[in-house]
Amino acid sequence: MKFIAGIFKVLKDTTWPTRKQVWRDYIAILEYTAFFTVIIFIFDKLLTLGLIELINIF
Repeated sequence: MKFIAGIFKVLKDTTWPTRKQVWRDYIAILEYTAFFTVIIFIFDKLLTLGLIELINIF
């Protein structure tokens, strides 16, 4: 039973983020997601245009 008691002790000693920090983390995740979505979209468009040009040559 020391294992279960140890789990509760670890949970009690853990510092949980404040509401403000949770919102900051949430916004940061949204920003990174939007940034990489735009990068992938641009890369996809460039790759598609390059392939279309290659196909039009032949």
